[in-house]
Amino acid sequence: MANEINSKYPQTKAIAGVATGAIGIGMLVAEALDLPFMYVRPQPKKHGRKNQIEGQYDIDAPTVVVEDLISTGKSSLQAVDALRKANINVLGMLALFSYEFDVAEANMNEEAVELTALCGYNTLIETAVTAGYIESEQETILKEWRKTPALWSPK
Repeated sequence: MANEINSKYPQTKAIAGVATGAIGIGMLVAEALDLPFMYVRPQPKKHGRKNQIEGQYDIDAPTVVVEDLISTGKSSLQAVDALRKANINVLGMLALFSYEFDVAEANMNEEAVELTALCGYNTLIETAVTAGYIESEQETILKEWRKTPALWSPK
């Protein structure tokens, strides 16, 4: 992830992890890049300082958001929204994995967030087939599920 950020966003001055799954990942990326780290909760805390963003950041700092998993992208975009409201310059988002749902792409486009995933569902399925982990019937089922996961049911 650090190499991808250096390559794609060399102007990055901070890393933001999306709570909670990407806090550890983001922290490791920030450490590898020797950059400040912050994380973003889904909602501000209800007690104490009531922060939604925790950690070190500067206003307008070019920041890459780190995420573990993208399905619809809505929780990730909530984090982007919180960062933007705090006047943090979001350059883009880097995720470990994406289900590559059309709705996620539409949501990212609507909010003008560039998403890069290190691995995606289609690659995962192709690799599983090539390695002999799944058979062609299972591949068909998995590809059908991905088209409409909310409506899918086993036959």
